[in-house]
Amino acid sequence: MTKVYDVVVVGSANADMAVGVERRPAVGETVLGSALATHPGGKGANQAVAAARLGARVALVSRVGDDAHGRFLLKAQKAAGVCTHAVQVGGAPTGVALIMVGPQGDDSIVVSPGANALLSPEDTRASQDLLSAARVVSLQLEIPLATVAAAVTAAGPQTRVVLNPSPPAPLSTRVLAACDPLVLNEHEARAMLGDTGEHGTPEEWCTALLRLGPRSVVVTLGAEGAVAADASGAVRVPGIPVAAVDTTGDGDAFTGALAWRLAQGDTLAQAVEFAVRVGAAAVPRAGAQDSFPTLEHLADREHRETSSHRPAGSTDA
Repeated sequence: MTKVYDVVVVGSANADMAVGVERRPAVGETVLGSALATHPGGKGANQAVAAARLGARVALVSRVGDDAHGRFLLKAQKAAGVCTHAVQVGGAPTGVALIMVGPQGDDSIVVSPGANALLSPEDTRASQDLLSAARVVSLQLEIPLATVAAAVTAAGPQTRVVLNPSPPAPLSTRVLAACDPLVLNEHEARAMLGDTGEHGTPEEWCTALLRLGPRSVVVTLGAEGAVAADASGAVRVPGIPVAAVDTTGDGDAFTGALAWRLAQGDTLAQAVEFAVRVGAAAVPRAGAQDSFPTLEHLADREHRETSSHRPAGSTDA
C-alpha cells in the first residue's frame, strides 16, 4: 500500500549561496559583501522541511544534480524527516540561488534552475500513487509549468492543492481552479492582477484574484500578517512584530506550515494564523531551512515573547 503523507511537495531544490550587503549595487557598480554562506534551499525543498519540522509526514518530488550540492540538499531533507524516494538525481547540475541580504534582513534572489528545469511531467506521473493519496499537494513555479499542471492532474479527488505562483507566470484555468488556496505575496499578487493590482487593499486584491478561478486565496503581507479569502469573504490575520535578520525562505516557512495545518483539518483562517506565527519565527535567524522552527521552538519562542511583555510583578495564572 502507498503511504499516505500529510503533504507532498512537488518543486525545486537549490543550494542557496548568500552574501550580506549594506546596499544593492547599481548597474556597473561593485560592492563588498560579507563572507559567502551556503544553505539548503529551493522553494519546494524549503516548504517540505518547514512542514516536516512541525511534525508533518512529508514527501518531496524534485530533481537535483549528481554533485556535491545535490548530496548536500538530500542530506538536509533526510535530516528533517522528509521522504526523498521521489527525488530524481542527475541530468544537470543542482539548481543554485544567488542571494543578497540587506541590512534589514530583506533579500534579492536570482535562481539558476539547473536540474529543476528537468523535473518533468513524466517524473510527476511516476509519483501518481504518492500524489493521489496525499492530503495536501504543495506546488511552486521554480519548475516547468507543464510539470505543475501534471501534478494537479495527479492529485487525488480529496487532495487539497496549495500553489505559490513564484516566480509569477501565467497559469491555466485548470490549474487555477484546483488552487485551494493560491498563496501569493504582494509582489506576486500585483503581477497576477496587472493594472488591477496597482491600487486597492489586499482584501480587494483577494476579491479580484478569486475571480481568476481559485477556490481560495491567501495574500501574505510580511510584517503586516496576511489576508485569507474564499467565497464566504476575507479575513485579515495580523502580523507579529519581529526583528528581521534574514527574510530568505520566510514565505516558504509560511506555506509549509499552512499546508500542514490544512492537512490536519484546520479552517483556512486557522491555518493562516498558525502560518503567520511560523513565518515570524523564521526571520530572526539566517538562512532558509536553517531558520525554520519546530513546534517546541515555536512554543518556547512565544513563551519568551509573552514573558518579556508581562508587567512587572505579574505571574502566570
